Amino acid sequence: MASSEPADRPLVLRERGLAASPGAVPALVLALSAAERTQLRGLRCTACGRQVLLQLPRGSALEPGEWLAATAAEPLVQVRAAAEELLQVRSADPLALLQAAYHLGNRHVAMEIRAGELRLLADSVLAHLLEHRGLQVDQLQAPFQPESGAYGPIHGHSPIHGHGHSHDH
Repeated sequence: MASSEPADRPLVLRERGLAASPGAVPALVLALSAAERTQLRGLRCTACGRQVLLQLPRGSALEPGEWLAATAAEPLVQVRAAAEELLQVRSADPLALLQAAYHLGNRHVAMEIRAGELRLLADSVLAHLLEHRGLQVDQLQAPFQPESGAYGPIHGHSPIHGHGHSHDH
């Protein structure tokens, strides 16, 4: 006798890194913040409101565009980077921007580094510090894909302070 799962029960996702055919349209989209992409277990909600339960093997953070599945009979789920409240930091002086990246890095602030700008999670104290340094700081809502840092590979490392060194100074 085949068991059918009630629609209100979450879809349990246990597989990741699946290959979808080129141009495949995901049945479900799971938009996650940068912090949420580092958490491989727990209840989440897809864009259409369906609950999914992540029970993925330990390892690297989920990457935007990655495909997840429960079983071959269940729909594929694609991970997307959710829009977050960010600070966009720019300067006409490349050295000033580089110095800002240095100071933010010393504070272990997760940053997305782009040509001519830095992006970081919105924080009023950091915004004030950066404005005080003469940088242009704007708020925006956009997907956040911070650098992984020096303590992990470029792809697949936890982007939110997940490195392995000690802070005992």
